[in-house]
Amino acid sequence: MSEEASAYARKLKRAAQLLLFQRHRLPGVKGWELRRSLGKNYMKVIELLNEELEKLGLQVKVVYEEEPAGDVEARLDRTRFFVTLKGKLTASDVQASGWRIDDLAALAATLAYLNSRHGKAPKGEVERLLTLKLPSWRVRIVLDRFVRLGYLEEDEGVLKVGWRTKAEVDPKALAEALLSMGESGLAQS
Repeated sequence: MSEEASAYARKLKRAAQLLLFQRHRLPGVKGWELRRSLGKNYMKVIELLNEELEKLGLQVKVVYEEEPAGDVEARLDRTRFFVTLKGKLTASDVQASGWRIDDLAALAATLAYLNSRHGKAPKGEVERLLTLKLPSWRVRIVLDRFVRLGYLEEDEGVLKVGWRTKAEVDPKALAEALLSMGESGLAQS
């Protein structure tokens, strides 16, 4: 193996370690962390890692937590890179991941409502919607958890779709799944 290939292999291994092992409260790493650890050509390493992860049904997602501004390098420094599934999870896989079914339902209802409102709505409206099915104390807990995990953002009493939702949730697939339940399924839940 050439010295260059060996260097890329080491960088590929390091990139996988950075992306797969959660070191912070949120998954993944920022672009500046990758650049510091892997060097200037870290995007090439991420492309190679993505090719390897595809074989396992995974992919590297690149998500802007805030609106991109500035030159390409500055935008990539503020971008979050993390690994997600390439396909869909089954219901049993979701349960095994540690999510409660009522939390998933609350997240789905919240995201569907926010998507119907162009990605944002007053927190009070979302709380009223969720209290139709959950106790109010539970609603506050799940909304705070969704904000903490990055699925939602809260700004002066307004909830918005978060960076993690943009990366992990397909809004069209969510809407189709909810619509496919039919009115009878919605009335029973």
